[in-house]
Amino acid sequence: MTKIEKIVLSYSGGLDTSIILKWLQETYGCEVVTFTADLGQGEELEPARAKAEMSGVKDIRIVDLREEFVRDFVFPMLRANALYEGQYLLGSSIARPLIAKHLVGIAREVDADAVAHGATGKGNDQIRFELAVNALDPSIRVIVPWRQWTIRSRMQLLEYAEKHRILVPSDKRGEAPFSIDANLLHTSTEGKILENPAEVAPDHVYQRTVDPIDAPDAPEIITIGFERGDPISVNGKAVTPAALLTKLNGLGGRHGVGRLDLVENRFIGMKSRGIYETPGGTILLAAHRGIESITLDRAAAHLKDEIMPRYAELIYNGFWFAPEREMLQALIDHSQAFVSGEVTLRLYKGSASVISRASPCSLYSADLVTFEESAIAFDHHDAEGFIRLNGLRLRSLAARNGR
Repeated sequence: MTKIEKIVLSYSGGLDTSIILKWLQETYGCEVVTFTADLGQGEELEPARAKAEMSGVKDIRIVDLREEFVRDFVFPMLRANALYEGQYLLGSSIARPLIAKHLVGIAREVDADAVAHGATGKGNDQIRFELAVNALDPSIRVIVPWRQWTIRSRMQLLEYAEKHRILVPSDKRGEAPFSIDANLLHTSTEGKILENPAEVAPDHVYQRTVDPIDAPDAPEIITIGFERGDPISVNGKAVTPAALLTKLNGLGGRHGVGRLDLVENRFIGMKSRGIYETPGGTILLAAHRGIESITLDRAAAHLKDEIMPRYAELIYNGFWFAPEREMLQALIDHSQAFVSGEVTLRLYKGSASVISRASPCSLYSADLVTFEESAIAFDHHDAEGFIRLNGLRLRSLAARNGR
């Protein structure tokens, strides 16, 4: 085996990656650089720095990626109205290629031989990380401790931490906690009671949204401005991508918007149950569809809906940097040239409902659809020929089949 001189580790400072850091140092006897991505997970990240320093790490990277995350990953995905299996807004999936991009970038900068991550062998994240690294720099080796070491249980993790004097908070020593992933787009919760899909998720699982039953009894009206498919303002105030999503998370969370209890099909072949909270993303999806409804041509809109499941599946399965995703993105982005204007929504008891939309690029014509006398000439007799031609094959089939 080629000797490894330096490794860049995707590091959160939690129990798993703290143990992985020590294991890498012992197993490979080399320098480990830690990289912690600030994706808006809402946690204080400086403790990760302190833990890395305690483990002897000399090069500690904590990088604020919130604006890049929303601008270059979340917004392009929302232009497609992407939903995996018709429901999941891909909050974890879309974060992994960004983390991998910076892992590779730091590895090149410090001349590292390898990168490492803490994803397990059962999940989707290992695939997303490694496919992204393969696409960005196949010369970099990926080290996956969960597929190499002999640790097989939480108890063994704690024993390893005890042996190597790795600080474990008291609340992490008992029963395994929920598995939580959070970023500016969503919070996902898995494990414990949620592993039984027949069990109702307890109230304390939800962290970002109030129960819709307990949400305010009065609705809240908001307006979102769009330019070329991307949201640019809330209630008339222009804001940066990350600030916009943060604002909508607060508004949606207060009204119980964006909760999802989902059993999904993992790429690796098993079903899993998770609780997702995506308040801002849920609002943006409704708003984006609202502005597209008056600015997109019918055939273009329907084509987008046809390719959306494929596009969402590529992101879920880890193919963000694959040519087919980039090809679909080019098509989607081209469709957004005139998707500009404002959408007004009502937030109420878990729902985000479009109540009005306006655009200088609108294709909607009141003169065409009105039941009153129209300024635009529309001959109702034209419909007779239209229907007769479209019914030709149906009449032929009926004649053959003796109907």
